[in-house]
Amino acid sequence: MGIEIERKFRVRGDGWRAAAHAVIPMAQGYLNDVGAMDSGAQKASVRVRIQGEAAYLNIKSRQLGHTRQEFEYPVPVGEARELLALCVGGLIDKRRHLVRHDGLLWEVDEFLGENAGLVVAEVELESADQVFDKPDWAGAEVTDELRYYNLALASRPYAQWSAEERG
Repeated sequence: MGIEIERKFRVRGDGWRAAAHAVIPMAQGYLNDVGAMDSGAQKASVRVRIQGEAAYLNIKSRQLGHTRQEFEYPVPVGEARELLALCVGGLIDKRRHLVRHDGLLWEVDEFLGENAGLVVAEVELESADQVFDKPDWAGAEVTDELRYYNLALASRPYAQWSAEERG
C-alpha cells in the first residue's frame, strides 16, 4: 500500500521562481467528483494526469490532512487523453515548478485556466511528525482545507471563490 504524507501551503510572492530547477506542464481530471466523495458514495478520488511526456492513473483515499493512501500507475499518453475526455467537472491545467529547499523537494503548482491566480506549494515528508524548514515564500498552511484539493478545484475553480475565500 502506498502512503502519501504531504503538507500544502499557499504561496506568497515570486521568491520561489529563481530557485525552481524544472517546470512540468500538467493536465489532469477526475473520473469522480467531489459530490461523490462528500456523500460517501466513493472513498477515493480517481485521477488521470498527463505530465510532460508521461501519463498516470492515480487513486487517492479521501481524507483531510497530511496522510493518505495513494496508488499510481503509468498509462499510455494516448489512453490518458481519452480518459481526460471522460472526466467530470473541469480539467486542471497547471505548471509544476520543482524547488529544492533545505534538503526537501517542494512542488509549486501554478494554476492556469479557471484556477489562474492560485499558487500552492506541497512538500512530501517521510513521517507525519517530520520537522522541516518552511521557505519564506510558503505562506499559510492549507493542508486541511478541502477547497485547495485538486478534486475540489475541478468542481469549483478558484475563479468562483469569493474574495473572503481567496484571503
